[in-house]
Amino acid sequence: MAKQAPLYSGADPATVAADLAPLVEFTEQGLSPHALRQLVEERLLPHLMQYGRPQFQSMFNAFPSAEAQYGAEVALQYNQGVTNWQVSPGGAVLEEMAGRALCRLFNLDETADATFMYSGTYANQEAVYLALHRHAERQGFDLGQQGLTGFADPARLAILVSADAHFSLRHAARMLGLGQKALVALPVDRERRIDVREARRLVREIKSERDIFCLVATTGTTSTGSVDPVHPLATLAAELGAWFHLDGAYGYAYKLVPECAPLFGGDDLADSITWDPHKQLAVPIPNSLLFVRDWRDFGRMSLYSGYFNRREDVEPNPGLKSPPTTRPFSALPLVTALRGMGLRAVRSELRAHVTAIQELAAHLAIQPDVRLLHRPDTGILCFQMVPDGLAPEERSAL
Repeated sequence: MAKQAPLYSGADPATVAADLAPLVEFTEQGLSPHALRQLVEERLLPHLMQYGRPQFQSMFNAFPSAEAQYGAEVALQYNQGVTNWQVSPGGAVLEEMAGRALCRLFNLDETADATFMYSGTYANQEAVYLALHRHAERQGFDLGQQGLTGFADPARLAILVSADAHFSLRHAARMLGLGQKALVALPVDRERRIDVREARRLVREIKSERDIFCLVATTGTTSTGSVDPVHPLATLAAELGAWFHLDGAYGYAYKLVPECAPLFGGDDLADSITWDPHKQLAVPIPNSLLFVRDWRDFGRMSLYSGYFNRREDVEPNPGLKSPPTTRPFSALPLVTALRGMGLRAVRSELRAHVTAIQELAAHLAIQPDVRLLHRPDTGILCFQMVPDGLAPEERSAL
């Protein structure tokens, strides 16, 4: 059998840096196209991870499909900054249409809307900001104008998250000036899903001391792929009067598979949802979205100026829905991927992920030297090798 080429060169960081040094020697005299291509191919490409090879087992990165690559090439060729109608008429309209079409695809509320983001991390940050902004409105002030000083006691502000929540929520708490102390970790059960009974017990304990303004559930954690119980948590959020956010960056795509859809029941009750098509749909990075249940919620992000993004400007104006003014044409690669592949093929690929993981879990469950750490909900399985005769610390080192 022919030896497989490595996923990347295998070189250490010092060797990679030495190889790449000529690329950052910015000289007065430029290179010919041939010399430039040769430099990149010889010095850089060997050190890039080969996502398209079967032996690459990453959870989150995928080699773009031909259909998605075509959209990305067109977006790059025309270099559209999709901020508003004035700078990209076709780009602005397509992004708005794509967002609404995706809301329909996921069976969200008729009032729902979406915007493309640089990453799921930024989508989660904006969702927490929207939650805090709404909480401030209920307190009688504009968060955008007064900031945290408008709250009588900002130290009381709390965000409920899973103990397995993505670290981007820690970033969100930091960026908003709340600090990580604002995050309250909810216990998880054996399957690494939020334990609703324990969550309610914890809420009862802290409710008199904390102002809970946001509850975040994860529909596909990046550690185990576990999907939190969405509908019961939506009910809890409603009882608390808290914004309900779903971090579906990794797992939300699996809702498109009919067999998996019940896991996401109640997602239409979420005030906001994060989704990363670049994780599951073989779309070039970055490709992320933030959905909101009520399109008017994006108005909390809007900033106008006297020369750009004016109130009287022709719409659509997607740049008013998130902080970046310069925005890539991320909608196009996703549109060409979905239109080119078709939903049947998309569902088939997603189903293959889940089927393979479930079959692997069934196989490993009967192995004497393997311990499954959870039952898989989506496309991730965590297990531990437990051969006889090894101490726990030695097993952990395997």
